Amino acid sequence: MKGIIVAAGYGTRFLPVTKTIAKEMLPLVTVPSIQFIVDEFVNAGIRDIVIISSRRKKALEDYFDREIELESIFEREGKTAALKAIAPSPASIAFVRQQKMMGTGHALLQVRSWVGNEPCVVAYPDDLHFGSVPLAAQLADAYEKTGSTVMASITVPGDVSRYGVFDLAEDGVHVRSIVEKPVPGTEPGHEVSIGRYLVTPEFFDLLDEGWKLHCAEAEKNGREPGEYFHIYALNRLMEAGKVIHAHVEGVRLDTGEPAGYLEAILRYADTQSSLKPVIDSFIANRS
Repeated sequence: MKGIIVAAGYGTRFLPVTKTIAKEMLPLVTVPSIQFIVDEFVNAGIRDIVIISSRRKKALEDYFDREIELESIFEREGKTAALKAIAPSPASIAFVRQQKMMGTGHALLQVRSWVGNEPCVVAYPDDLHFGSVPLAAQLADAYEKTGSTVMASITVPGDVSRYGVFDLAEDGVHVRSIVEKPVPGTEPGHEVSIGRYLVTPEFFDLLDEGWKLHCAEAEKNGREPGEYFHIYALNRLMEAGKVIHAHVEGVRLDTGEPAGYLEAILRYADTQSSLKPVIDSFIANRS
């Protein structure tokens, strides 16, 4: 099984820092957010990973490359902790650039040939997961039992108007449709989609089918194709009863906007013995 990380976007919610720094490199204290996704994949047994980036994201490629000069210095000085901190990932990490920002569906098509004829886990770096069982492993387990495309979900008991909400079949497992940002009182339930899913090879066939229709419609109207999203392929699979949801265990942190990113930093720091006292002291002494 392979892993895909979609990291080609502009990150405009984090301007001005994302003018020159890839949003995926913004750290939880010292660890870039994208590193948590790679670690999750590795811990789930995924060793082949492709990152979809763009021209402005060269820092991602540099980060996952070896830093020979630093390694030499740390080896000479016997700094084993520092060496461990910059050790290359055990995974094979490739990069594919989306040359035009044309939506997530178009981005995923850039890696279709790389995926081949096997299922893969798709991740967006805005969603980080912490738990005893890696999220990717939970999705893989659900796939092994059903052979279906699997969408990760969490339960939001209150207002779900900010989410894509699952309309579930009678079995409570299969997903009939996704209702985006429903008006309060009209939501089909409280199980909502998060940015992680496992797709079968059929997903990419349908993604390509939808792209061709998208381009034909644009040509018919005498314009260039606009953004194309992966929801076309998911809708087709849902119509065929080939999509299930997996309610995930563990803690999900949403770093897609500044407030959520700040919360993620605090929650992560609170788990680190060297940093927790700083948070405790700040709370205790806050006026």
